[in-house]
Amino acid sequence: MSSRTSKVLITDTTLRDAHQSLIATRMRTEDMIPLCRSIDRIGFFSAEAWGGATFDSSIRFLNEDPWVRLNIIKEELKHTPVQMLLRGQNLVGYRHYPDDVVERFVHAAHKNGVDIFRVFDALNDIRNMKKSMEEVKKCGAHLQGAICYTLSPVHSTRTFLEMARELYTLDCDSICIKDMAGLAMPEATRELISGIKEEMDVLVNLHSHCTSGIAPMSYQAAIEAGVDILDTAMSPFSMGTSQPPTESVVASLQGTPRDTGIDLVTLKKVRNQALRIRSRYEGILDPISERVDSDVLLYQLPGGMISNLVSQLKEQDAMNRLEDVFAEIPRVRADLGYPPLVTPTSQIVGTQAVFNVLANGERYGHVTNEVRDYVRGQYGRPPGPVNEEVRKRIIGNEPVIDVRPADLLEPIYEKMKETAEKAGLVSKEEDVLTYILYPAIAPSFLRRERKAEEIPLAREEKRAPAMVPSSMEVEVDGERFSVRIISVEGSAVSAVPARIEKIPREDIEGGVKSNMQGMVLEVKATRGATVAKGDILLVIEAMKMENPIHSPKGGKVTDIFVEQGDLVQSGDVLLVIQ
Repeated sequence: MSSRTSKVLITDTTLRDAHQSLIATRMRTEDMIPLCRSIDRIGFFSAEAWGGATFDSSIRFLNEDPWVRLNIIKEELKHTPVQMLLRGQNLVGYRHYPDDVVERFVHAAHKNGVDIFRVFDALNDIRNMKKSMEEVKKCGAHLQGAICYTLSPVHSTRTFLEMARELYTLDCDSICIKDMAGLAMPEATRELISGIKEEMDVLVNLHSHCTSGIAPMSYQAAIEAGVDILDTAMSPFSMGTSQPPTESVVASLQGTPRDTGIDLVTLKKVRNQALRIRSRYEGILDPISERVDSDVLLYQLPGGMISNLVSQLKEQDAMNRLEDVFAEIPRVRADLGYPPLVTPTSQIVGTQAVFNVLANGERYGHVTNEVRDYVRGQYGRPPGPVNEEVRKRIIGNEPVIDVRPADLLEPIYEKMKETAEKAGLVSKEEDVLTYILYPAIAPSFLRRERKAEEIPLAREEKRAPAMVPSSMEVEVDGERFSVRIISVEGSAVSAVPARIEKIPREDIEGGVKSNMQGMVLEVKATRGATVAKGDILLVIEAMKMENPIHSPKGGKVTDIFVEQGDLVQSGDVLLVIQ
């Protein structure tokens, strides 16, 4: 296909990024099936339907197998290429995986239905993209190399053009300008796209979000500059933190030399289908995600991260601190060398900002494992220098690596496969990859122990809510227990069964309390063990990040109240050190 094609091609994101941005990736496969059938009649360049956060959300919240979803989508999209978002060496997870896992994952994704791979790295470190790009080419699939667009003192049109040149030399079939937070101004968009088109014979794709309200204007500038592909979403799932509406872009080009060739009457049928689906999810659509927010030009969070950040702050009962978190995000980003804010760096920066704010002034007093790894260089080369004072506070005098991070990772696929098979978790080859990517939550999913969240009734259908407490204290045979109300008949407070847990909340001498709500990922301490101040006692997963709980003093572990997989609340006593 010529990169000088006259008509504008459309990649529709309704099945992936649009609902990730607006409803925290909660659209279910059963709703996607009729939508796929309608979309397949349109003539889109592609339908972005997999990757990103869909893999995680499928198993964590929806109790759906992401591989089965991909099979179903491919079966329904008979005439439309299926596209996925691949996080380079991170795949669809939040850390780097060894090369043997990357190789297996890319080939499995292609075999199960992915035709176009959009590959990016959160730091624009192409070393982290090369392995997955090589595997995409081996599969014979369409390789789209992505540039994460951002604004900072260390980013410019010149640096993005340099990256585009390198992607072009690596045999990309197309190049995507991935504007995750809607930061690209019209003139900057025009300059960058014109620069690529003048130098390189390659399809150029623009992806943006309407968070700042600027994306539609930048799309027009892109069209005038010769962009080949635009990312849009069907209007019921567009605007706000999502993409510009497909129907509006198509209509604006009708009768021009860049006419998409898409029929608006046929498109209306897809719109009506999407509207019916949206009505089901109205109850979880947060107004914050729907509105234009020019402050995004300051805190630069991508669309999908905003809806997830709101959800996470609600979990921590800290929505009143949202504006403080937004103000802290650019400060953390500057400390870490101005990484583009896209998964996983948006989670790394956003979560650290939350902890800095909730600590009431003690910045970096609590640091996630991911922030430590980032500062060590284990995510790749930051665009700018990390603040030296912050680096010393986080890792002291530890060395910072300067090689491709995956070069330090040993192959793990066969070993993890053996472990998963012994645990009875594997019914198909792809289950091994699910286990490797999400070892904390995959076992319960693969054993079919998880339950799907119920979709709240749409706002107009909601009845007066019953006053159900989130926790209470009960006394059994003279012994007090803290009881969490996990689920109630007719309600869905969580995706796991209710249970009574012997996790005390009252003050206990030597008790180490959780400072967050989350799931116990790993218990490192053992009863009777002697620990030193600063030792890691256990790890809690909160806001998709790993949060180590350090010993506040030296002593002996005399009691442990939690185990792997337990859900804990802020204030729960985790263990006792005497």
